[in-house]
Amino acid sequence: METRRIGALEVSVVGLGCNNFGGRLDAAATARVVHAALDAGINFLDTADIYGGTKSEEYLGRALAGRRDRVVLATKFGMAVDGQRRGARPDYVRRALEDSLRRLNTERIDLYQLHQPDPEVPIADTLGTLDELVKAGKVREIGCSNFSAEQLREADAAARPSAARFVSVQNEYSLVQREPEREVLAECERLGLAFIPYFPLASGLLTGKYRRGRPAPSGTRLAEGGRFADLLSERNLVFVEELAAFTTARRHTLLELAVSWLLSRPAVASVIAGATSPEQVALNANAAGWRLTPAEFAEVDAILARHA
Repeated sequence: METRRIGALEVSVVGLGCNNFGGRLDAAATARVVHAALDAGINFLDTADIYGGTKSEEYLGRALAGRRDRVVLATKFGMAVDGQRRGARPDYVRRALEDSLRRLNTERIDLYQLHQPDPEVPIADTLGTLDELVKAGKVREIGCSNFSAEQLREADAAARPSAARFVSVQNEYSLVQREPEREVLAECERLGLAFIPYFPLASGLLTGKYRRGRPAPSGTRLAEGGRFADLLSERNLVFVEELAAFTTARRHTLLELAVSWLLSRPAVASVIAGATSPEQVALNANAAGWRLTPAEFAEVDAILARHA
């Protein structure tokens, strides 16, 4: 599989999002998905301390036993694990890292990411602590998530010379959610940051399994309702049908378009897609090979404009 850079890290252009581990998947199912990812050439695995109520890290650590050195391991801190474990204060950053190292059964995190900005803590304080952890050999690179362009500029200005600074930002981005195009992608190119899109398949909407006039397939995330239910709007389903017709006419799939379109953006390093089965992993891994022509890009842009 093709690789790209996140700082000093070389990552597969398709990564594995681990937010299903510990929630929708138990330890055994997690291991099957992780092993399928490694067998498919995926080396970039992204989790967070809050996923699965901390079980994602634990299950991932078990699944990587004996294979840890084959992967670029990313996790996040900062969102509330509970009432006390949250935020980006220096003392908590140190504790959160040690907790993640223990659960992941590893001596280092390859990419350690601040999961969201903490308005109560100066970013310079957080960066200074993360620099200590890099210098101690416990972290290789640092990144952030859910940051605006202004917050990226603030973090870049706050980083001390020759100290660790953010090398990546992970924000939501897909054919459905295009907010990063306003400012963040351009800021990434200006600062030399890698962009990592999360929810690249719009929580499954861009896999092609949801269609107008049909109930959502049982067991899927969108069938469960909750905060993702709004994605199944009539407007979105019409949009998806038009994209699906475009891909079918070219003997490709909607999944291939969703992944390959994101990878056409210069700042994008790896598209991290979740999976609940080895079969989904294989489909995701094979979705990065479509090189759209200028004419195809123009047609996709026209579809996007009609549904903006």
